[in-house]
Amino acid sequence: MSIVQTKNYWISNFERSGIKSELIDRYLAYIEPLLKNEVPIIFDFNHLCLLLERNRRYLASAINSSSNHYREFEIPKRSGGKRIISAPFPALLECQRWILRSILTKVELHSSAHAFTRNKSIISNSKIHVGQEHFLKIDLENFFPSISINQVINVFKSLGYTHKVSFFLASLCCHNDVLPQGAPTSPALSNIVAKNLDKRLMSFAKKFNLRYTRYADDLGFSGKSIPVKHIDYITNIIESCGFTVNNKKTVLQQKCHKRIITGISIAENVIKVPRQYKRKLKLEIHFIRKYGIISHIRKNKIKNPDYLLSIIGKIHFWLSVEPDNEYAKKALFDLKNINT
Repeated sequence: MSIVQTKNYWISNFERSGIKSELIDRYLAYIEPLLKNEVPIIFDFNHLCLLLERNRRYLASAINSSSNHYREFEIPKRSGGKRIISAPFPALLECQRWILRSILTKVELHSSAHAFTRNKSIISNSKIHVGQEHFLKIDLENFFPSISINQVINVFKSLGYTHKVSFFLASLCCHNDVLPQGAPTSPALSNIVAKNLDKRLMSFAKKFNLRYTRYADDLGFSGKSIPVKHIDYITNIIESCGFTVNNKKTVLQQKCHKRIITGISIAENVIKVPRQYKRKLKLEIHFIRKYGIISHIRKNKIKNPDYLLSIIGKIHFWLSVEPDNEYAKKALFDLKNINT
């Protein structure tokens, strides 16, 4: 149904409901940008309850008392320390999935964003930097929690929703007034909020003949030459957009050094799985072939019940980066046909 047809549908509904013509004009002025952005029409709290199929009491609680609708736990970071995960309970999870599916997926992202987007991945992110002499990697600190509920409210307002409706939607997506690590809406919202950051950093990169990509909180710049002073300029842009640089993870590398971005090596003219990753995986495969999967698990006291599947998954990742690697192909065939 076209925008004009949908608009006529709403006009007919308003007229059948006996709404006065001056009010119809006000309603139409409100729904037009929503129709243009292809997002659901939401007039007020009661209307949102109907769309989400939740009663008023529940939705009011989810909006005003988010702590009652999440469970929190910690997982270890690869770099050390702990990451707090805030996982929504099932009822709120369904609401967030509706918001993601019906609203957030309709928002166009900046071309430099490669995480949480269709047809893009760590592979597309890394390919852009292949063959460049200098590479700069910058990490954003506490990426999701650094995005406030006010920024999320502005996302929904930019689509045409009223401030009240935007507050309701943002509250359903936030926990303790920030984006939670664990909600399905957080990745999409982070990309939308970061659009201005991406736009400014891309402009900076083009000015100095550099390439720029962002994979969630990992920023990558590459080119023939990247002076050290560029780090200060980039940091200033990042901070002015409300984000913080994790200085401990800032790395500027020249061609002679190994260069890895989002787990993929770009040191040569093609993307590859890092040598250390291959070496460790080959060792595991060697022992499985030599001793058999059961003996290998017993000998090394491996407690992971899905150990073999995890090894197969790692080989799949290897082949996704290097699809013609004969060793990986043979190893995948052997392990898929192993007798457990």
